[in-house]
Amino acid sequence: MKQYIKKTALLLAAAGFLASCSSDFLNEDLIRQESTQSFESEKGLDQLSVGMYANFRIPFTYDWCFPYWQLGTDEMTGGEGPNAFNDYSDDLNASTRYGSAENWDHMYAGIGSANILIKNVPLYYNQNSAHYNTRLGEGYFMRGYNYFRMVMQFGGVPLLTEPVAGAQTEFVRSSTEETYAQLIADLKEAYKLLPETNGGEVGRLTKYAAAHFVAKACLFRASELNDSWNGSYKEQDLNDVIEYGKKVIEAHPLCANFVDLWDYTKPDGPNESVSEVVLSAQFSDLSVGRTGNQVHLFFLSRYQTLPGMARDIAGGREYRRLRTTNYSLDVYDRVNDSRFWKSFVTVYSCNNPKTAPKWTAPYVPEGKVAGEPKFGSNEPAVKYIVNDAGDTRYTPENLNYYAPSMYVRYFAGEKQAYIGNNVGSSPGEGVHGNYGNHDASATICYVSLSKWRDGSRPTTNEAKGRRDAIIARSAEDYLMVAEAYIRKEQYGEALPYINALRQRAGYANGEDRSKNIDGGQAYRNNSSGSGQAGGASYSDLNTYFESNNIEETTASTKEALQFASVGDILNSKKDFYDVLGANSDKEKMLVFILNERSRELLGELIRWPDLARTKQLEKRYKVFNDGQFYPGAAFNPNKHYLRPLPQSFLDAVTKDGKALSSEEKQAMQNPGW
Repeated sequence: MKQYIKKTALLLAAAGFLASCSSDFLNEDLIRQESTQSFESEKGLDQLSVGMYANFRIPFTYDWCFPYWQLGTDEMTGGEGPNAFNDYSDDLNASTRYGSAENWDHMYAGIGSANILIKNVPLYYNQNSAHYNTRLGEGYFMRGYNYFRMVMQFGGVPLLTEPVAGAQTEFVRSSTEETYAQLIADLKEAYKLLPETNGGEVGRLTKYAAAHFVAKACLFRASELNDSWNGSYKEQDLNDVIEYGKKVIEAHPLCANFVDLWDYTKPDGPNESVSEVVLSAQFSDLSVGRTGNQVHLFFLSRYQTLPGMARDIAGGREYRRLRTTNYSLDVYDRVNDSRFWKSFVTVYSCNNPKTAPKWTAPYVPEGKVAGEPKFGSNEPAVKYIVNDAGDTRYTPENLNYYAPSMYVRYFAGEKQAYIGNNVGSSPGEGVHGNYGNHDASATICYVSLSKWRDGSRPTTNEAKGRRDAIIARSAEDYLMVAEAYIRKEQYGEALPYINALRQRAGYANGEDRSKNIDGGQAYRNNSSGSGQAGGASYSDLNTYFESNNIEETTASTKEALQFASVGDILNSKKDFYDVLGANSDKEKMLVFILNERSRELLGELIRWPDLARTKQLEKRYKVFNDGQFYPGAAFNPNKHYLRPLPQSFLDAVTKDGKALSSEEKQAMQNPGW
């Protein structure tokens, strides 16, 4: 499938949708020009369907892949880059860079291709062909999927259900209700038509990909953001979440170990076809395309300037766009829940020994001498201690006794804080530990998400990642089914689906809790090697035992993570019920399920829509995100639960052959923008 995508022209039929469409994107992998007449044959429609799969890659390329989906939330705050999405200042507007027009255009490009398939397959494809239903199902899926991604961000949008002939510029914006009705109908039709298996072609759509997004779209429609009009849909929508989510769960068993999802060793390796993955965007050495999967760039903390360190392939090219919040560290039970230690990097190995620091008096330990390097090649050079307030072991002075550069979350005597340890603009009373600005160059250090690390890139500074990007996995279906039962106030029915994920999350008996595994390890199977003569920054270790300050053990923690009753959830100490103002059982259960979504799905580019649909964005942003203290920050709940329609779109729309007036553009725009 990946090779076929590379060798097939990228035929995106919505090229003429608006003048603002990206010509560079439309030329990606284009081998020859195709006329629309080629879509009037089975061969042409087969090529169109394959080329259409490139649409799945778009959310993972360039800087537009993360601001819309991850910034400005409880999980991630801003680093370097498009911080208007994090502070909600006036710099976030209809003309903001970083993907407003690009996301809009590419989603309509996918819709345009889908419309041609939906119309032309019945006309030009042999209805007795084994591929007839699949081609039609691919069209319905792609249309529904792209409209879903649009409605999550923009609300109602113009609904195009026929191929566009030439450059169309007159559009009527549909309501959010109408948009959901269309996309859910499309996804349900795709479920009926698509096959149960992908026939060995990794990345091909199946009916379970459609089922996943039926469940997800129904859950979104039934959520609080749509409460002004969704009353007549809620009961059936929640039943559909349960019905379709269970279908996915049955067809796509969970990986036995959470780390199996992130145990990436090489492009197209066994990790990229595990049973839990329902749909993924395809990247590899053969089909990396012009951009590749660039998400590996954005979650990483600076390490290259630290003593004994240099940037290498294993550690990644650190763009530092997304910084982990205190919430992202505190939402886990870091003693019993392995998902934390299998999602974050806490140790880096020395790969530049010539810059290793030296022992100085009076901090020289027994057996060492002043002037001797503190560590050598491939020994730990950087450690993050993820401890809690009340830990008395560390002070700024006694860090000199440690060999690695030590970043400690809480020093002795410091109080717990949800905001304030990363940037100087946060309230002074919240500052704790030595995460954050560590030298004169204001380099930011923080615990980095490891889920996207990619050691298979050919050079140290290569931005084009090779690993596939997970779009849907069945663990989310467990969470969606559980949330649907919670919304129906059938809490006992939700419990088994919650416990299934938490059972997987616990450490197995005999498991080494100090072991780190992530995609940085792919450098070992990379002909380019680590990129450094002095070693590799990748470490097989974490700081589990040091951070938790417990004796080494290999006993199972699976039982400790299980909830024996709903009451255990309602009395949870890790779910911030007090600071989030959750008082009733239902409020607590909904807060809990959002937190459990973080524990399972953190950093997987779905958080902003989750907080928006549940109307929890403002509350969680103001409790957990330091962006609110940036100059000009101004979250507005009457505005920021939807994104602005791109100005480039509004400027191109006409009515009766004339450009819209300023008043007409404002009427089409979302409130407040």
